[in-house]
Amino acid sequence: MTHIALVGPGAIGGTIATWLSQDSSHTVSVAARTAFDGLEVATPQGVIRASPRVFTRSEEAQIAQWVLVATKAYDSAAAAKWFGALCDDRTHIAVLQNGVEHIERFEPYFPRERILPVMIDCPAERSGPGRIRQRGAIHMVVPESAAGADFVDLFRNLPLDVSQSPDFRTAAWRKLCLNSAGAVSAVTLKPAGIVRHQGVAALMRDIIRECIAVACAEGARLDDSVADTIIDNMRKGPADSINSIHADRLAGRPMEVDARNGVIVRLGRKHGISTPMNSLMVSLLESVQ
Repeated sequence: MTHIALVGPGAIGGTIATWLSQDSSHTVSVAARTAFDGLEVATPQGVIRASPRVFTRSEEAQIAQWVLVATKAYDSAAAAKWFGALCDDRTHIAVLQNGVEHIERFEPYFPRERILPVMIDCPAERSGPGRIRQRGAIHMVVPESAAGADFVDLFRNLPLDVSQSPDFRTAAWRKLCLNSAGAVSAVTLKPAGIVRHQGVAALMRDIIRECIAVACAEGARLDDSVADTIIDNMRKGPADSINSIHADRLAGRPMEVDARNGVIVRLGRKHGISTPMNSLMVSLLESVQ
């Protein structure tokens, strides 16, 4: 029996906790700010439910073999406060967050060698406490390593696409290319269908191409065709889909501006790469926070 603790039961964390709970070889618990009664996820395969143990105080926590962190990137310091109650010297932390700085966010609080970055693509929307809609398939990629193999094994009995990659850096930056373009929806307060406007699509391509340029400077292997692929896939997707940064603005919550666009500007500056469109997105979104 593997004890898995999930920190951050939002749309992504709640979905993953619910799926893991479908495997009877796992014991799943959830660290939350506020208690809630169970999890229910409407998936493409049907509705799944789970009743993990939910705790709101560190005194209620138990040591876990794996701690999965699915908070917003800006909540990393708060998430790390649970580590003392959840971790011993054998625990691994899996970071299921946006961006490309998974390890950097948590190494001030936990040994770097036991932090596993996870690229997660999980199209999910939260409608209320413990209530989530999963719109499409879930994909996760981790670095090729012993810990990566153990993480993949957690999902061996579940219909999720979880794999290791010898080039995790490229996988993480490819996902950031997609996320960076999502800033346009947060600025305009329009769902994904806005990409069908030619001018908006051109703006998104420019945002993505800046991301690609910085990614390559950081060692990722991406070419400009990634921008067209992302735009094409967005146009084929549900027009009413709302990405997480858009949902956060609608709900009046803080937005992951730095993790999704600010990091492109920061690292672009380090490499002497101009990123005017991402800089614009950062300025506009910061002005309405």
